Amino acid sequence: MEFIKTLWKNKKIVWQLGKNDFKNRFAATSLGAVWGFLQPFIFMVTYVIVFQYILKSGGSENYPYAVWFFPGMTIWQWINEGILSASSSIRQYSYLVKKIVFPVDVIPAISIISSSFVGVFLLIIAIGICAVFGFFPNILTLVYVVLASLCFIISVTRFTSAVTTVLPDFANLLGIVMQLFFWFTPIIWDLSRLANHQTLLKIIQCSPFSYLILSFREVFGVENIIFKGNGIYTIIFWSITIIMFIWGNSVFKRTKKDFADVL
Repeated sequence: MEFIKTLWKNKKIVWQLGKNDFKNRFAATSLGAVWGFLQPFIFMVTYVIVFQYILKSGGSENYPYAVWFFPGMTIWQWINEGILSASSSIRQYSYLVKKIVFPVDVIPAISIISSSFVGVFLLIIAIGICAVFGFFPNILTLVYVVLASLCFIISVTRFTSAVTTVLPDFANLLGIVMQLFFWFTPIIWDLSRLANHQTLLKIIQCSPFSYLILSFREVFGVENIIFKGNGIYTIIFWSITIIMFIWGNSVFKRTKKDFADVL
């Protein structure tokens, strides 16, 4: 695949630009990159306080709320930030498109790397919190979920980054869509609430977002969706991811010739 070859060939410069992108987001502040880690962490802690102690609406009754909540919210934060930032990356790096010879295909990967710094930090925090409650990660499942998440982000942003570059308004629509996915994905509510709505339950379980959320919880033995008779959801996830990548790659190839004209 041309995209993978290009990404591998330029891996060093993409990695360096990704690190610089993360640092530059907070370059004008005293604490610098610390804000990049602090903001999402405070956001997650706030959700725990509100939903567990104020609204009294916990997750699964079989596990401590923190063990159930943090893994799900961690993977969502990573996916959401990765998709939104990578989708607008070509406009952000317009000078790479207009003024110098640069492989445009790899620009979204710069933002994905940048957002992954916070994602990995939150992942470590989630592992630490679960360990405090006596829930330790299955390393092989953890590696699988991380790789699956990266593949999904790349597949989606092959399409969204191209469309956002040509149609800037698409970035606003994408933000709304991601908000809808947040509320219709079992991040702050448990699937057991849909026990009496089997059709809706199956639809939500087939969502790639739900698959990744539940899979990361399975790292700690909290949910079952990858294994134990639920392999159909793994097949559905990878089918959607592969189709999205092929389709997005096709759209990207057709539209990238117009990038310099619209930027």
